[in-house]
Amino acid sequence: MMKNQRGFTYPLTLSILLSFLIFFSIQVDQLLADEKMFHETKNILLEEYYMFISIKNVEGKLQTGETIAQKGTFPYLNGYISYQADLPSGSTQKITFTLQLPSGETIVGIGYFDKNLKKLTKWVEKN
Repeated sequence: MMKNQRGFTYPLTLSILLSFLIFFSIQVDQLLADEKMFHETKNILLEEYYMFISIKNVEGKLQTGETIAQKGTFPYLNGYISYQADLPSGSTQKITFTLQLPSGETIVGIGYFDKNLKKLTKWVEKN
């Protein structure tokens, strides 16, 4: 009976264990990639939201005829936006928005407000 055993159980157990480890590592890698994608998407949407709210705030003031300060800041929960309005040249006024996040990211956007149309006519983001 001892001479007929050729070690069938060990290779079977080893192959099952290796296939499980490969499958498990693929799943962990997929989970980490999804988590990274979630955080990047969250940051991008947060940046867009803060910029949009700040632009609408300044645009609303300019539409009602209020004069805005040359420099100002809008504080938010996860960062702040500072803006700098240039003097109007003709019917167009250039306003530069700078977003600062606690992570150290800085995003700069430039908006051009047309006083005749009373709306933002152009938006440019710089990286």
